[in-house]
Amino acid sequence: MPVPKPVDENCLFCKIVAGSIPCAKIYEDDDILAFLDINPTARGHSLVVPKGHYPTLLELPADEGPALVNAMRLVAKAVMQECGADGFNCIQNNFSAAGQMVFHSHWHVIPRFENDGLPDWAGKPYANADDMHMLAKAVQQRL
Repeated sequence: MPVPKPVDENCLFCKIVAGSIPCAKIYEDDDILAFLDINPTARGHSLVVPKGHYPTLLELPADEGPALVNAMRLVAKAVMQECGADGFNCIQNNFSAAGQMVFHSHWHVIPRFENDGLPDWAGKPYANADDMHMLAKAVQQRL
């Protein structure tokens, strides 16, 4: 017997998963729901949502990962084909500082087109290689 997934009755995405708020569904399986974003960055911008309520990636059980990756792969391929996109981004925001607005872990699949004017996330290099390697060691110690 499957273990029930956690639900937050006040969560917008939990309400969408439950069917009490409609969505433009594009994919669904036992664990995942994917639907078009109502405020898309580009035509075909989709959200891939675990059916269980996990506020951020940090609460998401590791065993949910394969189903999420598979759903993102299927959605991205279908959206790219249907929209004629040249590529896509998979983006996942965690906490307000990173732009998360709905606190139910979810991934954005955004179709991209050559010269579409969307952000390219240009990097900011480290001051030097020593700084980069010191940070890497400090992060490793926290794992």
